[in-house]
Amino acid sequence: MPELPDVLAYVTGLERLLGGRTIGSIQLRSPFLVRTFEPKLETAVGRRLVGFHRIGKRIVWELEGELFLVIHLMIAGRFHWKKAGTKPSRKIDLAAFHFDDGTMLLTEAGSKKRASLHVVAGAAGLAAHDPGGLEVLDASLADFTSVLMRHNHTLKRALTDPRLFSGIGNAYSDEILHAARLSPVKWTTRLTPEEITGLYQATRATLADWCARMQAEAHVAFPEKVTAFRPEMAVHGRFGKPCPVCATAVQEISYASNETNYCPRCQTGGKVLADRQLSRMLKNDWPKTIEELEARLGAADKGAP
Repeated sequence: MPELPDVLAYVTGLERLLGGRTIGSIQLRSPFLVRTFEPKLETAVGRRLVGFHRIGKRIVWELEGELFLVIHLMIAGRFHWKKAGTKPSRKIDLAAFHFDDGTMLLTEAGSKKRASLHVVAGAAGLAAHDPGGLEVLDASLADFTSVLMRHNHTLKRALTDPRLFSGIGNAYSDEILHAARLSPVKWTTRLTPEEITGLYQATRATLADWCARMQAEAHVAFPEKVTAFRPEMAVHGRFGKPCPVCATAVQEISYASNETNYCPRCQTGGKVLADRQLSRMLKNDWPKTIEELEARLGAADKGAP
């Protein structure tokens, strides 16, 4: 799912390409995309785009007359800038927004169509789409601490809850926790004041760094390949690869469609966290330390049973 750095990159790219332009027409291929009945999507046609911004992980197209298109890309939704007149004809195409010199195509890969578009009138209607999470880059340590301690959650769950923190998802929570050298399953109420300060600083530094990188790229070219897996990342999507700090193999916890990546040496004091699926299968054979894990891997490399 596109997170804060990705969403800001889209906002930058959309503003650069479409700011001040008028929507000539809209072609809707998937009727399930639009989740509102009034105002009609057609009311956006002929209106000038006066700005783009974000609410959490949602991208807002602001049109003249206080009309807003609120787009939530979910996991697989993406924007693509195409030549003028491009029609939404493929299975993954959801809608096409036509302009005089190009078409902005909204797509969603996969069989589960979760992306959504809400047509909203007025600032009050727009505010209803804000989940209320804290904007960490604008927040003080005191505000961050207050939100973090509001519920007793694991750190992974707390950081990815949009009602607590805005714009952070699966990928950047992994990067933040690695930078803070904290376990993803540590409970928020068990953090020391020093750990909270470290987490606050790591969250701000990680997000600021990636936002700057991706916005700089979007100023040059429209972000066509937004992905949660980038080679420059420290741990996310790098299962089995060496941690850039200590060279220990990055580990993974899988649950449903999500995964958590972490370094057992940097973040969990040498403990290998139990993956729910694998630990059920291996039971007592599950390695609990780095040493056991490395011994197991070494035996496997040598062909031991």
